[in-house]
Amino acid sequence: MKIHNFYAGPSILPDYTIENTAKAIHNFAGTGLSIMEISHRSKEFIAVVDEAVALFKELLQIPEGYSVLFLGGGASTQFAMVPFNLLNKKAAYLNTGVWAKKAIKEAKMLGNTEVVASSEDKNFNYIPKGFTIPTDADYFHITTNNTIYGTEIKFDMDSPVPLVADMSSDIFSRPVDISKYALIYGGAQKNLAPAGVTFVIIRNDILGKVNRVIPTMLNYQTHIEGESMFNTPPVLPIFAALQTLKWLKNNGGIENMQKVNIKKAGLLYSEIDRNPMFKATVTDQEDRSLMNICFVMNNGFEDKEKAFFEFATSKGMIGIKGHRSVGGFRASTYNALPIESVQALIDTMKEFESLNQ
Repeated sequence: MKIHNFYAGPSILPDYTIENTAKAIHNFAGTGLSIMEISHRSKEFIAVVDEAVALFKELLQIPEGYSVLFLGGGASTQFAMVPFNLLNKKAAYLNTGVWAKKAIKEAKMLGNTEVVASSEDKNFNYIPKGFTIPTDADYFHITTNNTIYGTEIKFDMDSPVPLVADMSSDIFSRPVDISKYALIYGGAQKNLAPAGVTFVIIRNDILGKVNRVIPTMLNYQTHIEGESMFNTPPVLPIFAALQTLKWLKNNGGIENMQKVNIKKAGLLYSEIDRNPMFKATVTDQEDRSLMNICFVMNNGFEDKEKAFFEFATSKGMIGIKGHRSVGGFRASTYNALPIESVQALIDTMKEFESLNQ
């Protein structure tokens, strides 16, 4: 039986990434050593970082004046690093879910933090609209894709102040106008690499403007000057990230990924909307995530939730259970998920419907 991996993260990776990383675990770059035991300062590994940075810049068309960093600590550490480095008088945040709330909590510990809009009133099942970004804020922070609730900001907004984005789960899923952002960060374990490395894309001129003393490891300038080598970086995940970047380039780049992602999500949302046994948790199509598709049993079929989960699991659908805080189901359709897996889930939903008419 074929296994279809819908886990939200750590999640599916391209076969290309897994195979090349497995080879490097045994023998990295012809050194006779494993990628897990090579010095991060060896010329072979420095070449990996240099190539990964170059591909980041190429695929995302990152303008001059930006640095690309590979750090540890996950996106959760970035929740603190952003205000440490950027919050001087006031920060502004958009509250669209659990991860946005965690980022807001960290910022509030460091200074005046304004939540300009929130979708918490409807369990984060939509993206707030019509809000005003305060022009006196040091920066405005958004979470572009909300893995738990299945909402996504699928455009690059204009901001009168430096725009900061957590793109942990939708980076490389669509073209991004990097010039509209001052800082983009994300944990790599969704669309890029195994857990353990965090990417940061930062416009260099936004630094050095806060009055506080910043701990060395939390200072972006430390890592820019050290070229991600101030301390030992997550070597294996960075190598795996490079493989995914190569895979992206070899498969038509981000523009092609976007086309495929739109098709995959469109097929699954169409079945959810058609099938009387299920309903989407995000009703506004504009706000529906292309990466994390959330749905529940429809009215009158709530008692079938366990049965559908067991049936789907028996068909090889792995990782479709919704986040423990919201329940229901979640199909994560990241770049590496083939369209055949989406079709297999659709066929499973149709078969379950036919068995319960």
